[in-house]
Amino acid sequence: MSPESTPGPGIPGDTGSTDPRRRAGKGRRRKPPTVRRRALTVMAWTAAGIVVLGGTGAGYLYLKLNGNLTTVDINQMLGGDRPEKADNGSENILVLGSDTRSGGNRKLGGGTDDGSARSDTAMIVHVYKGHKKAGVVSIPRDTLVDRPECTDAHGTEHPAARNVMFNEAYSTGGAACAVKTVESLTGVRMDHYLEVDFSGFRTLVDDLGGVRVTTTRAIHDPDSHLNLDAGTHTLDGQQALGLVRTRHGVGDGSDLGRIQLQQAFVKALLDQVEHVGVFSNPKKLYDLADTATKSVTTDSDLGSVNSLISFADGLKGISSSRMTMVTMPVQYDTGNANRVVVDEPKARQVWTALRNDRPIPRTATEGTATGEARDVVSSGQGQ
Repeated sequence: MSPESTPGPGIPGDTGSTDPRRRAGKGRRRKPPTVRRRALTVMAWTAAGIVVLGGTGAGYLYLKLNGNLTTVDINQMLGGDRPEKADNGSENILVLGSDTRSGGNRKLGGGTDDGSARSDTAMIVHVYKGHKKAGVVSIPRDTLVDRPECTDAHGTEHPAARNVMFNEAYSTGGAACAVKTVESLTGVRMDHYLEVDFSGFRTLVDDLGGVRVTTTRAIHDPDSHLNLDAGTHTLDGQQALGLVRTRHGVGDGSDLGRIQLQQAFVKALLDQVEHVGVFSNPKKLYDLADTATKSVTTDSDLGSVNSLISFADGLKGISSSRMTMVTMPVQYDTGNANRVVVDEPKARQVWTALRNDRPIPRTATEGTATGEARDVVSSGQGQ
């Protein structure tokens, strides 16, 4: 299995792209603004639902949602030894999908119930100044990195480790260690942290009524319990979870092919939000907000419904067509075909662009390792 990464479908601010999918996206942008302008990622989209619900003045529901939230004080745990906050109006959010086999997640996707947790999905979401566009950089879980020393939520100190898998940071020291590792790797300050678990993701998709996708080839993976023929499908929560987790059912079996599927599914999910009219259906909106606040862990700055309302309100100007997704530039590890290493010169282009709130240059992803699952999955809306 050869891990790969994927150049994204486009770079924010680049109006000269010849990518046909970007031309299609431009066609959609001629429509009046839709509810997709309240969406950024799965978690940010759900927070946007809280904006509408909070505005109803339903005090009991507000308090109930507020009580659902789990938070972690990243700032206190990491102290002052961090990259400086940007002063250009941009924001960076580390979004993790936690892969724990304990509790309600044990039945989802197999694996040993050892009580441990891993970050199977990691994305840096950069919100540009003005909050009209965003860039998403996926970090492959199999990337070999140097993890800095860190302290977990129980106060246990973990010494630094060299040449370990990226997702080992989360399994070792939890959220704070994951944030510290990302900041050490990128030199970019993470302003916020959002985490969602397996069972919460599944329930969110079910509450939405499923997500419609089109696959260009069959995907069969017994490990993730996914069996899809080529064609259009409305995935329930279990199938959606299988899709974003599969790495053996399509492409080259790498984690980087899986990242391509995850990125495609996020876009399909945003399309589904528009299609079903979530924000005009109070019951569906509440069900989604209730599930999300039970499933999401945030940094303490976002640890209340009021804070989420303010945060999501600041994202409502971002449409999915103005969200660019790329993968951190990597190359194959010559010593282990199942691992990748950071392509330092090209990665520096990405991190420099984010620090300066500029579009990620196309040269940053040219010549890097690429996956083989691109264009396998797309939104099924309009099919």
